[in-house]
Amino acid sequence: MTKDKYKDQFAHATAKAFRQVYPDIFKEVGETEVFAPDVIYSGLAKPKDPGMGRFAFAVFRYAKLLKEKPPEIAAKVAAATTWESGSSIGTGGFLNAKIDPVKQSSGVISEVLTKGAHFGDSDMGKGLTNLVEHSSPNIAKPFGVGHLRSTIVGHSLRRIYQKLGFTVVGINYPGDWGTQFGKMIVAYRKWGDDSTLKGDAVKNLLALYVRYHMEAENDKLLDDESREAFKQLEAGEPEVVKLWETFKTISHAEMERVYDLLGVKFDWVCSESDLNDKMEPAIERMERAGLTSVSQGALVVHLEDEQLPPVLLKKGDGATLYATRDLAGLIYRWEKYPGFNQSLYVVNTAQSDHFKQCLKVIEMLEEAEKIPENERMTGRVKHVDFGWVRFAGKTMSTRGGNTVLLEDVITEASDLARKNISEKNPELATIDATSHIIGVGAVIFSQLCVRRQRDVDFRWEEVLSFEGETGPYLQYTHARLCSLMRRYGHEVTAEIEHALLNGPEEQRVIELLADFPKAILDAGEQYEPYFISAHLLRLAGAFNKVYQRKDADGNIDKIISDNAPLTIARMALVKSVQLVINEGLHLLGLEAPEEM
Repeated sequence: MTKDKYKDQFAHATAKAFRQVYPDIFKEVGETEVFAPDVIYSGLAKPKDPGMGRFAFAVFRYAKLLKEKPPEIAAKVAAATTWESGSSIGTGGFLNAKIDPVKQSSGVISEVLTKGAHFGDSDMGKGLTNLVEHSSPNIAKPFGVGHLRSTIVGHSLRRIYQKLGFTVVGINYPGDWGTQFGKMIVAYRKWGDDSTLKGDAVKNLLALYVRYHMEAENDKLLDDESREAFKQLEAGEPEVVKLWETFKTISHAEMERVYDLLGVKFDWVCSESDLNDKMEPAIERMERAGLTSVSQGALVVHLEDEQLPPVLLKKGDGATLYATRDLAGLIYRWEKYPGFNQSLYVVNTAQSDHFKQCLKVIEMLEEAEKIPENERMTGRVKHVDFGWVRFAGKTMSTRGGNTVLLEDVITEASDLARKNISEKNPELATIDATSHIIGVGAVIFSQLCVRRQRDVDFRWEEVLSFEGETGPYLQYTHARLCSLMRRYGHEVTAEIEHALLNGPEEQRVIELLADFPKAILDAGEQYEPYFISAHLLRLAGAFNKVYQRKDADGNIDKIISDNAPLTIARMALVKSVQLVINEGLHLLGLEAPEEM
């Protein structure tokens, strides 16, 4: 675990102070029990009031052991605490750490300007591999807003883990197998023709899919026809396979076009159909382990959990299912990337029970085979779930035909960005490219500025807003910082008078710069890009208070002024904020324009 320098210093100094103030108790209980630096480090938290210090440690837990009231403990230990970067104050039942402003400014700004985009890098993942499966849309359907969240949450997590030193493999698992393709084949045979596969072919296929479900409500024989068509596909009938492969080719080309708009690429595309030859060996392995049984003609695995229904591996007619493919896929990934650190499935929360079932089967399989603990994938596979994306309060459905196309949303956002730029900066030479960057940023950030497990109601007026806590707001702040540096026109270094950055507004910015690596670490440990987006919003807000601050006469306290030493110091702060916002946006999957 990468530790915060200041917290680590304070934890060791506080542990030493406890030993000095309560030597008899220390001898009695030992350091590892309650007074160890790591125990204190893990208990450090941010005070609600920034004026109370950089972080605080509650001593209430020690009242019974030390037979003193928390305020008395805090006062004694604070008085005995000395550490190189600041001071300790006992307030109520807390030890509050205050960092010397000059030391903090010198340490943080020097590190940011020296490391640049590598500020916040970690080697915690060195030698470890994380697999991240995300996006995974079904073929023969347009890329709707419903696919957005999986795509961008996973894309962000991949960048976060790379930042933390892991080897990362981004996996796309398109759905191109199953009975739904029997439905597509039947629909095409009945209502499609060669023109369906030309022009906007994916939308044409969607129209057939929607029509199929409308017709099936009154014609129950359609589902029998689709099951037969899928059997023909599984049997390799040439005409059916050729049609299915045409659907695939069209769909993958469309998917790649949308991924290019989002700036998303994958390391490995493994479709459902790629697992067809992996399922039977996986089933045989489970049979040898004694996990399977036959129930009403179907092959199942009964789980050792009353909360979970059995896993259906094969239907009575021999057809495999989604769970069969996922189990085969898990085993295949472990063979392809043996000993992976984690395999993450960024999939909607609706699939929670499905993944619980699959992971339980793997656990039972590895237990039955007596695989050594350190060679098991059990515990390494994680369902990174996320809430629903709704449009105007309604859940989107491909079957019902009420899909909102992602490309339409991006186009709308880009058009609005172009309109805003044309009004405020009509001379901008890169207006088209910048409008696209801002439009995509608005759409992506709308999903990453909330915790992933929350549902998101996709509202145009919020997603496309260029004010408030939005992606465009952060991008505009970055462009403003770049504008200041262009206007300054000189090299920015850390060789500054740090005592000049002594205002509460500057100190707040410096604290937030120092906290950026922790935000990255939290995002990785909790599979939650929100920690980075929330941190960037706090940082941008804090900087804008510096930018808009007024002096005693009510005039804007300009960052670039006739006071050369003060300007040099403030520009070092500007450059530091610009570097961190740029890198933070990159981790979220957004670009950071230098002009807007």
